[in-house]
Amino acid sequence: MVDPVHSPARQYPESYYATTIRERVPVTTLDGSISAAVCIVGGGYTGLSAALHLARRGIDAVVLEQFRIGWGASGRNGGQVHTGQRRNQYWLERHLGKSAAHAMWDVAVGARDHLDWLIQNYSIDCDLRLGLLHADHKPSYLRDTRQYIEYLQREYRCEDVRFVGRDEMRSLVATDDYVGGYLDDRGGHLHPLNFALGIARAAHSHGAVLYEDAAAIRVTRKGSGWEVTAKGGRVLADRVVLACNGYLHGLSPEVEAHVMPINNFIAVTEPLGEDRARFLIQNGYAVSDSRFVVYYFRMTADHRLLFGGGENYSYKFPKDIGGFVHKHIRRIYPQLASVRLDFAWGGTLAITPTRMPFIREIAPGYFNSSGYSGMGVVLAPYLGRILADAIAGDRTEFELLSAIPVPRFPGGGALRTPTLIAAMSFAALRDRL
Repeated sequence: MVDPVHSPARQYPESYYATTIRERVPVTTLDGSISAAVCIVGGGYTGLSAALHLARRGIDAVVLEQFRIGWGASGRNGGQVHTGQRRNQYWLERHLGKSAAHAMWDVAVGARDHLDWLIQNYSIDCDLRLGLLHADHKPSYLRDTRQYIEYLQREYRCEDVRFVGRDEMRSLVATDDYVGGYLDDRGGHLHPLNFALGIARAAHSHGAVLYEDAAAIRVTRKGSGWEVTAKGGRVLADRVVLACNGYLHGLSPEVEAHVMPINNFIAVTEPLGEDRARFLIQNGYAVSDSRFVVYYFRMTADHRLLFGGGENYSYKFPKDIGGFVHKHIRRIYPQLASVRLDFAWGGTLAITPTRMPFIREIAPGYFNSSGYSGMGVVLAPYLGRILADAIAGDRTEFELLSAIPVPRFPGGGALRTPTLIAAMSFAALRDRL
């Protein structure tokens, strides 16, 4: 397993995705001082999309990626395509009011449309497949699930979701663990690294410049603009975008007070064959369940089970990631107890106390978007576009999102990690009760 912090820039962490790359994108190496209208720190979904949309507007944008494009969570996640926010519409209505909650639903729908636009407009070959089952693992959850789906259909005119009962769920997913849930026809799954590289290719095609092995060291005010000091040189820019998510490493204490890294782990089995794969999950759907520490899984294009499960809260990964994930696979699919795992890896995402993204103008001309809490495949590229719009003068959606309360983690720098571990461990215990 390649170390998640000290990986060489020329090498992706070992994963199923890294071995099945189709997309290639021209990149360069930072050497000396350069100037740009906008310097974007982070070569994942947010930063790449911001660069694309700035370049489409004719705004000079450069991206600094510490290792390789899509090296972080954008190239390692489960590839699940969700519709909506990490918090449901009930929560948004209680905390933001009905009008703002409806506006946030419109953002979610816009984000989902934007993903289709990116893939179709730039011919991104990333194995997009539709259909996402949200599976309940406790009977007590079913009544609330049914009511929520009916509420979405009635109040938000959402025609892409429907309730799934126990018998249908068990005909779709070959496990006794789930008792029902709902199907999102606009949800689904894709190859996340090829998706990231496709956005990068699109950004480059419009003139954005992408630098790899260019880790940002500090961001400082320089006259009316900003200076980003990085490995290999520095960038003088009118504006800066932080798009680092869980990989800030001290770059912005202000952001890190609100956004915290956690690790999640994925394993991929040997090829199971088309018939066995179809038996385990019908229709090529992705599955995401109701546990607080979510299980998420799907079949790959070559009929392997890709399964995500388990978390920890530092930059250190378990020594045996495959063994760590396999126990979770056996909980859902005991019939796969002897299956061989061909790939296992970890990645660092970022969460906020409310699980809503932290999108802010930290200082005049200094922007941040991060903390997607597991919803980044759809939300992060769209929020990159929203940042580009704000920089270009259209701040409508940016102002809506930046008004969402995202408190600091309690305990400050010294205590926030043990506090989070205690809270997450308690939630994980509830999953098992």
